[in-house]
Amino acid sequence: MLPFFTEPYPDELVYSMIARYHFYSGNIDCKDTLEEVFQNRSVIPSVEIGSHFDALAHQMGSAYSAEYLLAKHTVYPYYAPFLSEKRQGEILQDVKGDGKGLYTRLGIIAGSICRRKGLYYCPCCAKNDIEKYGEPYIHREHHLQGIDLCPHHGNHLRKYPVVLNTRSRIEFVRFESNKMDLHSIGDNSEEQQLRIAKMAYQLLISKIALSSREQTSSRYRALLRERNYITSANRVRQTDLYQDFNRVYSQKTLKKYQSILIESDEYSWLKVLTRNIERHVHPLRHLLFMDFLNVDYEALLNKNRDNGPFGEGPWPCLNKTASHYKKLVINKVLVSRDSKSGLPIGTFICGCEFVYSRKGPDKIKNDIYDIGRIKRLGSVWMAELNTLAKEGYSLRGMAKNLGVDAKTIKKYLNQQIEAQNEPKATDTLTVQRYRNQLIEGIKAYPNQSRTGIRNLFPSVYMYLYRHDRDFLFYHLPTRRKGVAKGNNVNWKIRDNNYYKAIFNLNNELRKMEKPLRITRSLVGKRLGILTNLEKHIDKLSKTKILLEAVTESTQEFQVRRCCRIIDEHINQFNEVALWKVQRTGAVRSSHFAVIRPVLEEYISQKRKETKHEETSN
Repeated sequence: MLPFFTEPYPDELVYSMIARYHFYSGNIDCKDTLEEVFQNRSVIPSVEIGSHFDALAHQMGSAYSAEYLLAKHTVYPYYAPFLSEKRQGEILQDVKGDGKGLYTRLGIIAGSICRRKGLYYCPCCAKNDIEKYGEPYIHREHHLQGIDLCPHHGNHLRKYPVVLNTRSRIEFVRFESNKMDLHSIGDNSEEQQLRIAKMAYQLLISKIALSSREQTSSRYRALLRERNYITSANRVRQTDLYQDFNRVYSQKTLKKYQSILIESDEYSWLKVLTRNIERHVHPLRHLLFMDFLNVDYEALLNKNRDNGPFGEGPWPCLNKTASHYKKLVINKVLVSRDSKSGLPIGTFICGCEFVYSRKGPDKIKNDIYDIGRIKRLGSVWMAELNTLAKEGYSLRGMAKNLGVDAKTIKKYLNQQIEAQNEPKATDTLTVQRYRNQLIEGIKAYPNQSRTGIRNLFPSVYMYLYRHDRDFLFYHLPTRRKGVAKGNNVNWKIRDNNYYKAIFNLNNELRKMEKPLRITRSLVGKRLGILTNLEKHIDKLSKTKILLEAVTESTQEFQVRRCCRIIDEHINQFNEVALWKVQRTGAVRSSHFAVIRPVLEEYISQKRKETKHEETSN
């Protein structure tokens, strides 16, 4: 343990703490500082997070731990809510040790956007630090990818005048006030940018254990369901979501945040974020999505996880005549979709035969006590109706006690009067005749199941079901238990067959006059094997390798389509003008700018080949 260490300031990066220690310790060689704080002279300092925290915490004293340093003095909480619980545990082990897998697990390498180089500060924060602590220091909230404003003052962050990559990799930079521009400028920042910055800071100061990628995704679905972006089949309305998102955010804003969306791209970040919890999506994009849903991170944490449009259950019986009225006794809800509004409709069936429905999704707790429509009143309700009628209650009095209107009471009373005046059809001889037909039918078809008997003798079955149900169920064949089918699939043979089919289909698709983008979905639908490609691809090793080779990203497809147009121009001995290629290929200017160098190289190569052929001839 060190005899002294610079006490960490609020939200100070570990990097800054060590830089200040290096200055106050009087060490000349940075390696001496590394050895003192990490017990290791080969550690490479990292601004955003770092490594060897177990050793650092031990040197700082018993008041500190690796977990504390990670949560309070790094940018890690910016990423944590969007990582799985397993990944969170792995990262903690990374920072305790040498940190070799750290940035890959965070997704900083693969999914980084808006990365900045250097150290940044807010002039107002720096002045406050000098007044309070006597010196400025490096704040972690000023070093979040994609965040350009100070969440406390709304100022644009300024770059500290030191270029890190021109100095030694192990040299620590300590903020010095004489090198900083502390003249604050009026807040001209956009409100939207400031909201994003404030939400980012909420991530930093929240407890890491409160959320993970799985919990965050479930809360997103609950919010999407409330806003009618989830179908009754539990799917996200991706087209509606895409269109509404682009109404809220201009293309200029999305371009600034490197988060442009392409509706046809099945792997756009918005679809991945709402569909696939296993893929990494940058925290900045999560913040954009939260802002779109009009919630900040604190509100998201207070949101219950998604349990469907009507919650998790059980649900109350709303039969006013039942002894269990408003008690949570219904354990299952049948969900359908309203054909006009597209909203989910839940149908609730109680054991007292009372059936009601209502539109969802539920937004507040008391929504479970609402009735949209009564579908069936049931025997308990009818018995109470007869009791009240005999006791001489008025129509309005009965309606109040039974929870319906007077017209409904009048309707059912009239039906009972009509039924009493009709001759009885269920006399003893009729019942006996149908009983005999059932027994004879079962003897004639001894191997038939219950469903088979019902299909062979539908009128007999339905009559006895209505008038002598006990007899029917007693004499029907014993209910058969389903037998699970064994897994007899030979995946090796299937893999070879799929490989050949996809190979041939790929050749056909690339020869089509009107080119199509080759995707897993297109291949699967054309061959009728999409389910296996989506759910069992790990069992199809050859198929998986071939699919990865033949399927195209949007950019790859644009290049192939434009190259075909270039070939047509060259074959017709026409001059190749790239603006014509872009127009014919229907490629947006922003996308064409990306693929233009590839096309120019392709044209150059084709011209060389043409000259070589002419020389040879």
